[in-house]
Amino acid sequence: MPPDARGGHRGLALALLVTVQFVLILDASIVNVALPAIGRDLHFDQADLSWVANAYTLTFGGFLLFGGRIADLAGRRRMFVTGLALFTAASLAGGLAPTSAALVAARAVQGLGAALVAPAALSLIMTLFEPGPERNRALGLFGAVAGAGGAAGTILGGLLTDWFGWASVLYVNVPIGVVAIGLAPLLLPEARDHAVRGFDLIGAASITGGLALLVYTLVDANDAGWSSAQTYGLGGVALALIAVFFVAEARVAHPLVPLRIFRRRDLRGANLVAVAMTMAIFPMFFVMTLYLQQVLGYGPVKAGLGQLPVALAMGVGAGVGSQLVTRFGFRVPLAGGLLVVAAGLVWFAQMPAPGGDYLVDVFGPALVMGVGGGVTFVATTIAATAGASPAESGLASGLINTTQQVGGALGLAVAVAVSTAVTKDAFTSGERVPSVALNEGFQAGMLTSAGLAVLGAVLALVLIPRRSREPITPEPERVLAP
Repeated sequence: MPPDARGGHRGLALALLVTVQFVLILDASIVNVALPAIGRDLHFDQADLSWVANAYTLTFGGFLLFGGRIADLAGRRRMFVTGLALFTAASLAGGLAPTSAALVAARAVQGLGAALVAPAALSLIMTLFEPGPERNRALGLFGAVAGAGGAAGTILGGLLTDWFGWASVLYVNVPIGVVAIGLAPLLLPEARDHAVRGFDLIGAASITGGLALLVYTLVDANDAGWSSAQTYGLGGVALALIAVFFVAEARVAHPLVPLRIFRRRDLRGANLVAVAMTMAIFPMFFVMTLYLQQVLGYGPVKAGLGQLPVALAMGVGAGVGSQLVTRFGFRVPLAGGLLVVAAGLVWFAQMPAPGGDYLVDVFGPALVMGVGGGVTFVATTIAATAGASPAESGLASGLINTTQQVGGALGLAVAVAVSTAVTKDAFTSGERVPSVALNEGFQAGMLTSAGLAVLGAVLALVLIPRRSREPITPEPERVLAP
């Protein structure tokens, strides 16, 4: 362990971890504004262009549980550095990619690296900070940057693409990654589960394949058709693989996910609430970008800067959320935050076309959604990790990251499907102004997201206990490395 890793270095260690997490979340959205330029330079077919973003989401979401358990077994700092090196190298390769296939492959490797880093980073915070207000504040900051990363990616992507070209949205990761890799051995402790010698290959293969295939099915459903044979077939295979995983976990000696971790009511409930939360919140960034550009007529840079209030409000909400969790437990901040998100989404769904005023129709609801989202992200993260033993903190971190990624992919797919259907109906009904028809779809998508936020609040009230109990005691043979 680095000198005084639990004392004087903790602030620097936390800064390193949250900075890296910010970059990982940011990379899911930073390429969106650059997609038109990427398509022109690398001669993408329009139908394939979305895979520049989807390839990252696919491997990120698919390998998170694998990354979380490997962090517990092989060492959290080791996996943090290994994953970050993979992410950084893939970022460089993506910026240098000469063809569309090479760029998509690089983005997929980026997602794999991120899946190793994210759960390791979250579990390192749990190693550095004791349970209670101190850890809540640290997780509050971690949740703030995670929540703001989506909005910041759009902002930074627009600026970098406009000033330096599309490759710069990938190159920007390289110096950050190199510095973080150099600082990690100096600032971060190493911790792992020494007792486990075996590894659950069946569980790893089934859950990784099942989640990756599920994410693929969701992100491609709008192109293939929600009722198509491909969507039903691949979705069925994905669910079958996930079922195989749960059967295997109940039988193997060293499971990838020990099922006893689900004994904690707050952990179970937080992961279910996280699905509804990200289904509600993630589509907002997508719709806001399109509304600013396709209805209000903003350019990429101005549209990116237009989302800055969401990022700032999420930071404020995260700070408030960590204090609320310390004072009231998990249920009140989760339910209250999601109801605030729902109110902001309903307000945003009133956006008019033609016309529209940024301050009234975007800025106001963005502040409301951002504060509510910040509170909810923090409360969910703390609730989902508080019930795990120290030896399984990486696993708990992988679980909450996984549910958030899958929820985000599902929410975006649902919002796009609803928006597309309503827009097509508008054109069929005789609407001839494209911005008006598009806006009707955006409104429907945001109302759907608001309904999911309300559903998440109800789940929080039903599934989350009023106060958390002490973490589950780890089995006697499981110990942390010094």
